[in-house]
Amino acid sequence: MSLTGKHALITGSSRGIGRGIALKLADAGVKIAVHYYQNERAAKDTLAAIRKHGVEGMIVQADVTKPAEITAMLGKVKKDFGKLDIFVSNARPEVPEFFQGPMDITLEQWNAAFDSQAKAFLVGAREAAASMNDGGRIFALTYAEGSRTGGLLPWAGMGSAKAALESLVRYFAVALAKRGITVNAISPGWTEDSVLNTLPTQAQELIRNWHVRGWTPMGRLGTPEDIGNVVTLLSSEQAGWITGQVIYADGGASLMNPEVPTEIQIG
Repeated sequence: MSLTGKHALITGSSRGIGRGIALKLADAGVKIAVHYYQNERAAKDTLAAIRKHGVEGMIVQADVTKPAEITAMLGKVKKDFGKLDIFVSNARPEVPEFFQGPMDITLEQWNAAFDSQAKAFLVGAREAAASMNDGGRIFALTYAEGSRTGGLLPWAGMGSAKAALESLVRYFAVALAKRGITVNAISPGWTEDSVLNTLPTQAQELIRNWHVRGWTPMGRLGTPEDIGNVVTLLSSEQAGWITGQVIYADGGASLMNPEVPTEIQIG
């Protein structure tokens, strides 16, 4: 699939899922603006990998919890690229900044979640749309299970922020529909090289084993490349009739029934 001539900005694209999205779009011919907050070395490594795909790119730095920095970042991208075709809101704070249950979460942790998700998407999507021609693509990375369930207590702040983010996706989809700009959320399942790898080792192994044993019917965790493939597909002209949706990219994990033992479900 060729998207040659397109320009994209992916927040949080120096590492993890954002990096996987950036590399897959670059493979399709898209020029990439690589965003980072603190790890400039990782951003430079990602840009070098992008250039190996035969396309150019740039690096931008911003704290996405600060609206003024988001606006300045989008302004720089527009100035250097001339336009923007694809915007992916993916960045999040490191886990300790928000990972706390509802009885203990501080307002600072709560704000870190909401400022980096719902507020950052509100500002970023507005600025991105202003730089887009008709037919652009806007994405938000979510975790839909966290936004509708309540079992993983330390996810309370981020889950609530993701729920607000998903709601905003629907409102933006309607607001931008007449311009042919689609707005969708992508909900990865548990993915390697992501938030999973920041959890304690025992928690990581419990999650991996649970999914490999069958909670993910495909028998593995996702990869950043898997999510990059989804963004690339939805960035095509052929996907122009899909908007306002939460797309699950989880190998079927969201189809499982939590009330029935896994062994019965997978046969």
